[in-house]
Amino acid sequence: MTFQWTAVATFLYGEITVLLILCIPFVSPLRWRKIFRFQLWSKISPYWDKAFLSIIVVLVVLFFDAIREVRKYSANQGIDKSANLHPSSYDHIQMKLFRSQRNLYISGFSLFLWLVLQRVIYLIMQLASEMESYDTMKTQVESANEAAKKYMEGNEQLKKVLNSSKDNHEIKTENAKLKRDIEKEREELKRMSEALSKSQAEVIALKKQSEGLTREYDRLLKEHEQLQNIAEGQHDKDQ
Repeated sequence: MTFQWTAVATFLYGEITVLLILCIPFVSPLRWRKIFRFQLWSKISPYWDKAFLSIIVVLVVLFFDAIREVRKYSANQGIDKSANLHPSSYDHIQMKLFRSQRNLYISGFSLFLWLVLQRVIYLIMQLASEMESYDTMKTQVESANEAAKKYMEGNEQLKKVLNSSKDNHEIKTENAKLKRDIEKEREELKRMSEALSKSQAEVIALKKQSEGLTREYDRLLKEHEQLQNIAEGQHDKDQ
């Protein structure tokens, strides 16, 4: 077996091994998706499409080459039978025919399993997404059911309360009291807001006044220094 057909046979055995591993029943699609999302696969993924198409092209070329070899030696076999050539030549042609048929099967199954492998990986990823969506929807439905049960229990309690006129009267009284308290709190809050606004305005005015006094003090201090310098100069002249 030549190097190229040895490589194709090895590739075929690798495909069979990977498919058998992917068919392991106790490994869930979610786990396979985590494996496919490793950092190494994320680096390889941009080149995956090109590699996939390149391998298909190579396998197709080898497949058609094997078909050509099979047809070639099949035609020679018919000629040799009719010509009654030497048995060793006939055996040699039979050997070539067997090898070409073997290469045809290897390349054909490699091409077929390569397409199957691509499809299986795609279906596993899609199934993992569907399972994740199902788990999310299941969690949401359970949460909605729990909330609905709580609302139903609350409605039952409200119905029991409303069925009692005494309790209904107490509720109305309590609601009226709460409304009055709320109105009082609103008025108090409004009054405090107005007082706070006035305080802020007074603080701003005091701040501006303080800044003006500071500037005036600085000006007077400068004038005082100038007058003091003038007085010291006159005193020196008088001496």
